[in-house]
Amino acid sequence: MGRREPPAGSSATYTASPNIALVKYWGMRDVELGLPWNSSLSVTLAGIATTTAVRFVPGRKRDSLILNHRSVTGPPLEAVRRFLDRVRSLADLREGAEVVSNNNFPTASGLASSASGFAALAGAASAAAGLHPTSRELSRLARFGSGSASRSIFGGFVEWRAGAQPDGRDCYARRLFDEHHWPELVDLVCLLQNAPVKVIRSAGAMQGSVTTSPLFSARQSAVPERLRRMIRAIRDRDARALFPVVMEECDDFRAVCESTVPTLDYLTPVSRAVLAEVRAANSELGEPIAAYTHDAGAHVHVFTLEKHAEMLQRRLRQIGGVDQVRALRPGPGGHLVSSPAPAAP
Repeated sequence: MGRREPPAGSSATYTASPNIALVKYWGMRDVELGLPWNSSLSVTLAGIATTTAVRFVPGRKRDSLILNHRSVTGPPLEAVRRFLDRVRSLADLREGAEVVSNNNFPTASGLASSASGFAALAGAASAAAGLHPTSRELSRLARFGSGSASRSIFGGFVEWRAGAQPDGRDCYARRLFDEHHWPELVDLVCLLQNAPVKVIRSAGAMQGSVTTSPLFSARQSAVPERLRRMIRAIRDRDARALFPVVMEECDDFRAVCESTVPTLDYLTPVSRAVLAEVRAANSELGEPIAAYTHDAGAHVHVFTLEKHAEMLQRRLRQIGGVDQVRALRPGPGGHLVSSPAPAAP
């Protein structure tokens, strides 16, 4: 990873969007290196994003974090500090950092704020430290904060390869198709009223599934073929082939969570009503016009084609407890908003 000495006290700002996984990763084979058991597939979303500014301050001993205009301490700050320690090690820095981060969407509620958050932190901290990573290197770095952050470095349809090397060199994300590949595809994001905030980070919860869910092993056997089927369907822009396997994968992921000890039930009755409405719409039209999926949270994503989006939005908005339905498209990857000026010669 190349490095150029930045001016003292320089800062950088990076923005990244969350992604929604169509094939989930759930469980790490190596927690310390952030290596997942299985490869995953996601769509980076336009219109929602995390923007993070990082400044390494000469003489500063400790890191600080302001998230959504509030000073943050405790476990969230500790996770940021650990990540910054890795950047400092790469850049041979000792200075503490000021981190200011803002999401324009709900935080810690299943909309992958950790994915966009750590992708943005990776991009901003690397630039502020004078590092010049390639996209692949930045993807590898981001996974140490949050596995799904490796995917938010890229736009469009993204595969995170689990790899096989013990040191994780072959574990990184890559863009398969850009955000313009399938313009008719729409993600109707159902944001629920009073959605619960996650108490346990996904990184800890998923390891419980690895050790206690009786369904985990069977899921690992099924995921590779699902991944291949989805990639083919996306390549061919074939909604009839894609939507059933997206729901199959989501149901399998949820079954593993709910069979974990103690159980991981992220959905609310309103979430389940959204799933039921999608099943009903598909049944009434006699074909798969939509697919639901969700991460470790209560909000639900409903993928459909543009020609069905307005009708589905009406149906979903009529469900009591659904606060809003936002229509999002595949979006671009992360990028620097501002970077340090070159050091004076």
